Amino acid sequence: MTKILVSADMEGATGVTWPADCLPGRPEWQRCRPMFTSDVNAAVAGFFDGGADEVLVNEAHMTMRNLLLEQLDDRASMLTGRHKALSMVEGVQHGDVDGIAFVGYHTGAGDEGVLAHTYLGNALTGVFLDGVRASEGLLNALVAAEYGTPVVLVTGDDRTCADARGYAPDAPAVAVKDYVSRYAAVCRTPARTAADIRAAAARGAALAVRHEPAAPVPRTVEIEFDAEHLAGAATVVPGVEQTGPRRVAYTAPSMYEGIRCFKAVTTLVSAAVEEWYG
Repeated sequence: MTKILVSADMEGATGVTWPADCLPGRPEWQRCRPMFTSDVNAAVAGFFDGGADEVLVNEAHMTMRNLLLEQLDDRASMLTGRHKALSMVEGVQHGDVDGIAFVGYHTGAGDEGVLAHTYLGNALTGVFLDGVRASEGLLNALVAAEYGTPVVLVTGDDRTCADARGYAPDAPAVAVKDYVSRYAAVCRTPARTAADIRAAAARGAALAVRHEPAAPVPRTVEIEFDAEHLAGAATVVPGVEQTGPRRVAYTAPSMYEGIRCFKAVTTLVSAAVEEWYG
């Protein structure tokens, strides 16, 4: 039995190029939801083409209520909603996931890429893992590795595909659009991207083989903010220390603990952002 978990984010979906396209409640978001669902359906179909027995889709964008369940491939199941222990990769910790796909992903804060960010839209200007700038893809891949689950597919813009070569070099990567600026891209049509994603997922299914879990090692995470008061707010989380006017850092004994601390920091910091001045 082969089970694949799809972690579905929206900024890297087909046709999405600016904030309103993925901000829940906006007319543009409503327009883009079917294209986002199409990307996910293409991945699901491809994984079944490649021999998968089960596909679970975990909503990973903002409210985590963006995909259209009524349009989802009937063979898949969907985990939707917030407040999950591992957020974007919820479900990987149960030990029965053979491969994980990152669909609709994007580059990290401070990097070039369409809607580039890490967890928070603008408050974070950089996230560094053991001194290396880290995207959500890298962070989540390292969490999955601690459960022996390889990344088997990545979709997003072309810069996201390049980023994925650093943390999942064997995984097929599909560019659904090419970066022009943070809010502009050359986009392919949903029909084209669906065909490309399905073909790549079929190839990726062969990589869905659980391996020996990566041994937990201490991980140092440094976070840079766009305002000094946010660094101060983050130090309320135990173990988080201020290392500069706009920087904090912490060391976690594993990536599992590292991502949970990161989630705590970003949740707390988001509450400290003021409307006009950040």
